[in-house]
Amino acid sequence: MSAESSTEPVDFLRGVPTKSGSLEVSWRHGIAPGSGDVEPAFQVHRYDEHTYVIRQSKTVSYEAPFLYLLFGSDRALLLDTGATGDPALCPVREMVDQLFATWLTRHRRTSYALVVAHTHGHSDHVAGDPQFEGRSETTVVGIDRRSVEGFFGFSRWPDEVVQLDLGGRVLEITGIPGHEDSSIAILDPWSGFLLTGDTVYPGRLYVQDIPAFIDSLERLVRLAESRRVRHVMGCHIEMSRAAGRDYPVGTTYQPDEPPLQMTVTQLGDIRDAAVAVAGSPGVHAFDDFAIFNGP
Repeated sequence: MSAESSTEPVDFLRGVPTKSGSLEVSWRHGIAPGSGDVEPAFQVHRYDEHTYVIRQSKTVSYEAPFLYLLFGSDRALLLDTGATGDPALCPVREMVDQLFATWLTRHRRTSYALVVAHTHGHSDHVAGDPQFEGRSETTVVGIDRRSVEGFFGFSRWPDEVVQLDLGGRVLEITGIPGHEDSSIAILDPWSGFLLTGDTVYPGRLYVQDIPAFIDSLERLVRLAESRRVRHVMGCHIEMSRAAGRDYPVGTTYQPDEPPLQMTVTQLGDIRDAAVAVAGSPGVHAFDDFAIFNGP
């Protein structure tokens, strides 16, 4: 029986992070004015057989958030549901169901659970939640901090790392408030991804609470340096490839984007930058990101 068609549980522990994953992808970044091109609502990139990175189209929302779908042997995690709830414009459930059908066929499964959770509670990450209401074997985690703490089992928020077992694929979750009160980061040993939501990404890092933001970054750096993190993966791209230059808010065409993935070194750079500007409210531009310190 081949690996592409098996009822056996997947071994998510051996040889991690997996060497089969690839981020060789040219992300869609909107449509050039006057081109007449058509862009689908989602671009789905198969990092490996069990890991999908998904981008919502800029033609649907200028936010163009990234979503993540992670399959384990017993259940899957969908992290975020996008910036548009209208299933006609943004059929996030339909897209997930199609990916589910493919995975279940390969693994000869007929039933399988889904957890829908969020990097944080801002509207451009949770708008598609209602599409999953009534879906069988599906849990949609609430977006307030109490719901997040309760579902994942936090007892000392945010100063601990808790686990979510998808069936051999054990994710490590920690609270990272500062951008938003219920923000979480997820370390996935299988892919080597450190998923950081809107706290770390190549763009405008909006900080509500700078001491909490710095504390979260300190803990993220320690976690990343102690584990085999291959890529730091956020939820937007807003910078251009020109050092220190971002695309204006509302931009729907970004032809000169940098890659989504960042490095552990860049994560440390963001931590150092946040410390440096902590006492200076306002906008601070750096080569690969910008920090908006305060409202």
